[in-house]
Amino acid sequence: MTTWAAFAPASIGNVGAGFDSLGAALAPVDGDLWGDVVAVSIAEHHTLRCIGPYAASLPADPLANLVWIARQVFERRAGLALPPLAMTLEKRLPVGSGLGSSASSAVAALVALNAAGGRPLGPEQLLHAAGEVESHASDALHLDNVAPILLGGLRLIDIEGRALPLPFPDDLLFVVVSPELTLETRAARRALPEKVPLELAVAHGSNLAAFVHALHTGDRELLGDCLSDFLAEPHRADLVPGFREVQAAALAAGALGCSLSGAGPAVFAIADAARAGGVATAAVDAWRGADVGAAARVCALDRVGARLLD
Repeated sequence: MTTWAAFAPASIGNVGAGFDSLGAALAPVDGDLWGDVVAVSIAEHHTLRCIGPYAASLPADPLANLVWIARQVFERRAGLALPPLAMTLEKRLPVGSGLGSSASSAVAALVALNAAGGRPLGPEQLLHAAGEVESHASDALHLDNVAPILLGGLRLIDIEGRALPLPFPDDLLFVVVSPELTLETRAARRALPEKVPLELAVAHGSNLAAFVHALHTGDRELLGDCLSDFLAEPHRADLVPGFREVQAAALAAGALGCSLSGAGPAVFAIADAARAGGVATAAVDAWRGADVGAAARVCALDRVGARLLD
């Protein structure tokens, strides 16, 4: 029996400067595959089984699961009907974590289904299919998580929905700190204002442009200055107990910048390799000081993205 299995990594959405338009795929420096896995094989009828450490957090109704939705979206966009499939989601990322959990499931499912169907969809078609699937979890269409998860690297989503690769220094690492908290993306989006003042919109655009310039020129000081979120972080900070203390501790330990990972509650910091371990320790200690348990992972940029597994 042939089985097609795909892995999709964790990610950071927004990356501080780019609300709904910047995303980074993560590869832990310890070599672990950090993300979800979806396997499909031909069967007598369609089934979905969920396993893994976070399977219990998924909807009980399989019809509400993103993997099931991904099959329907794939068939419609590919213009074909798949044979009955036994699908298995190994849920390795916590739900409501700010680590691209729903996007990881969506991308892994689509990559596995695309392989099973003879690869009728190319990368761009898969990208927009993944955005459609992931929107069922967040009630909003945004590609900042699915793009790096699918394609790898640090990605900027332009106004046409294209995922543009950005350079990123090999010696800078992402310190990702996950508290023992959950925050639904829907709730985090409801905390945002429907409109922002003109001067704030201008400041946000300037900050994002300067961030991109810093990456292309290698200006580390400017890069650190631009790792700020003017749009979402001020409204979401109070949804994550201890966030400001963690942010201050990471910066004091030498991080270039620190902000919420996606909608939160996870936090990411960017630091050079010599400081990354200290930043991780300081951030975890700060959260424990706020009576919140936490764990940290030091990651490089995953430049590959989703891939089929042997």
